[in-house]
Amino acid sequence: MDNTDTGTDYSGVNSPLLNNFVDGAVDYKGRPVLRSKSGCWRSAYFIIGVEVAERFAYYGVSSNLITYLTGPLGQSTATAAENVNIWSGTSSLLPLVGAFIADAYLGRYLTAILASLLYILALALLAFSTLITSDCTNSIGASSCSPQLQVVIFFIALYLVAFAQSGHKPCVEAFGADQFDADDPEELKSKSSFFNWWYFGLCAGATVGIIVLSYIQDNLSWGLGFGIPCVMMGFALIMFLFGTVTYRFGEKTQGKNAFARISHVFLTAAWNRRVTSLEISAEEEASGIMHHQDSQQFRFLIKALVSRDESNEHGTVCSVDDVEEAKAVLRLIPIWVSCLGYGIVFAQTSTFFTKQGATMDRLIGSSFEIPPATLQSFTGLSIMILIPIYDTILVPFTRAITKKPSGITMLQRIGIGILISIVSMGVAAIVETKRLKVAREYGILDDPDAMIPMKIWWLLPQYLLVGASDVFTISIGLALYLSVLGIGSFLSGFIISIVEKTTGRNGQDGWISDNLNQGHIDYFYYLFAGISAVAFVMFVYSSKSYVYNGEKGK
Repeated sequence: MDNTDTGTDYSGVNSPLLNNFVDGAVDYKGRPVLRSKSGCWRSAYFIIGVEVAERFAYYGVSSNLITYLTGPLGQSTATAAENVNIWSGTSSLLPLVGAFIADAYLGRYLTAILASLLYILALALLAFSTLITSDCTNSIGASSCSPQLQVVIFFIALYLVAFAQSGHKPCVEAFGADQFDADDPEELKSKSSFFNWWYFGLCAGATVGIIVLSYIQDNLSWGLGFGIPCVMMGFALIMFLFGTVTYRFGEKTQGKNAFARISHVFLTAAWNRRVTSLEISAEEEASGIMHHQDSQQFRFLIKALVSRDESNEHGTVCSVDDVEEAKAVLRLIPIWVSCLGYGIVFAQTSTFFTKQGATMDRLIGSSFEIPPATLQSFTGLSIMILIPIYDTILVPFTRAITKKPSGITMLQRIGIGILISIVSMGVAAIVETKRLKVAREYGILDDPDAMIPMKIWWLLPQYLLVGASDVFTISIGLALYLSVLGIGSFLSGFIISIVEKTTGRNGQDGWISDNLNQGHIDYFYYLFAGISAVAFVMFVYSSKSYVYNGEKGK
């Protein structure tokens, strides 16, 4: 049959039928997808919905975790803070692994489904662990009792949550972006709007989860507080599956992912470690990079371009672009290390900030008492408020001064974020000193259960400042940002352990005490402010020698 009879003209670029298909995308059965019946907002609503539920569940667990550990599980304040930091660090780092598995093996859609199923299982097990009875009531002190079976099941469930969100977090957002064709002007505009609504939904889910679930956990039941997120994730998964027939799936490509490419460069350079400087110079000249790029920086990576057997049939030699990508990663390492101070500061919002609030006056009106974890919602609210202010006011204002399209550079933005985090620790220390002074004046230093007549709203500035610092610091990029938060949480747990051992000797209360009125969390905050200040100095020094990709060779 003649091709024109079918309405398909392979040579006519303006054919309505050809234009109606999305290039590089297929449906769930592997067939080409019609633009008018797939993707865009008809798919995005399902994907945003499952992300809102996931953030609701995750923050519903993480925000009040230290209260559960020091309450029903009977852990000391320092031990509980260490456990929260280790779990938070693990939760921040695992998405990097989840992204690699999704890109290399399972695909984003399947990874998101498996992660959601694991989420449901983990949250159900978490709720079940709260029903296990213990003999803690017979113990001399609550802090000395740790019901073993309940603890084991609880932590297994808790780390299953971390594994679940590691597959969910990196895949669902990227899968949502896949629903918009960047080559279509109208869909490109919608894609930008999608990210705005995506972030709004993310913050909204987290905020509602913190406010609602922390109240239920503190005042009604921990089992109910962990069970509601389980039900929410179940409904969200069903909703996500309903949207399957509308989704666009990217066609598989043969190219390596970024992790594989960069690893290949380092391995090849190590394999060619015996290559001489003369051979490197010859390869630079042959590749045409000597006069266009900063070849003297990390010059040893040029060895990855050299073929020892003068053959590249098996793809063992790297490309110039791969080598430059690896150099860019090495240039970021000093910046990344100096950002760890911010990661340490951020870890305090879900630990000692919450424990401070638990000792203060939390009454609204005459009878309603807000949970101490509720104030964590203001971190997300400050982010939601400051991002549009930054984009609509600060960027145009700084653009007029610097003549740069972005107003300020990426490094300047990160530096401002680190500086604000230092201020947040200073403010937190000052407020804690004030809290201890009030406790001393009212003679309740020895009563850990006494409510200090000082409103919890005194803590609000430190939460808002942490949120403001996050707006600036996240510009480092998602992968590096998550790794900063992850390693920062681990370092925070390590520092807590060191401080507890060095300041609490001979049975005396150290800086971190189960009775915060007998401790000195303010000294702890000053310590973190000092560490962050040192990290900021390192950041400024590293920034001076940093070369942006677009500026090389100029």
